[in-house]
Amino acid sequence: MQENVLKKEEPGIGGEAILRLEEVQKQIAELKTRMEALSKATPSNKISMIVFSGDLDKVLASFVIATGAVAMGMDVVMFFTFWGTSVLRDQKKNVGDKDFMGKMFGSMLPKGTGAVKLSKMNMGGMGTAMMKSLMKKKNVASLDQMIEMAGELGVQIYVCEMSMDLMGFKREEFIDYPHMDFCGVAKFLEDAQNSKVQLFI
Repeated sequence: MQENVLKKEEPGIGGEAILRLEEVQKQIAELKTRMEALSKATPSNKISMIVFSGDLDKVLASFVIATGAVAMGMDVVMFFTFWGTSVLRDQKKNVGDKDFMGKMFGSMLPKGTGAVKLSKMNMGGMGTAMMKSLMKKKNVASLDQMIEMAGELGVQIYVCEMSMDLMGFKREEFIDYPHMDFCGVAKFLEDAQNSKVQLFI
């Protein structure tokens, strides 16, 4: 009877095969877990850009980089915050029901692409007018054209809700852009932490 018990406890050829198969399956599961961790750690082919400035030359540069990156096969995310948000306001849209501070910010800050100025050599607006004239003469796309191109290429734009709240801006007064969302910094950081390139303009 003791011999029978021992025989039952000893794994046969089939039992050994099952044990080996289970071990292989365990190793495969561990490899999958490691591969998933590596894929998350590897930055994706993406540019994440904070557009903080509302100056014509800097905003133009940000869209030149954005459209150029898409042409190279990269994904692009632009996060407009503080002074950069005013660039995306639509000149033709007027929104009421604002408090005193919202009305003040709305009147003091430039509204839309046509009102933005150069960061240097603006010279009371003369420098900005000269730059726009030179761009047209040299067949360089205007800021409006660059934004339109970015929309066609699928560039994602996020507008900072905190900046909007501080300045009294409302969603209804922003331009009609096909890939625009309104969010907080956490949403942008989700994209930025997995991007190959991060820029602050």
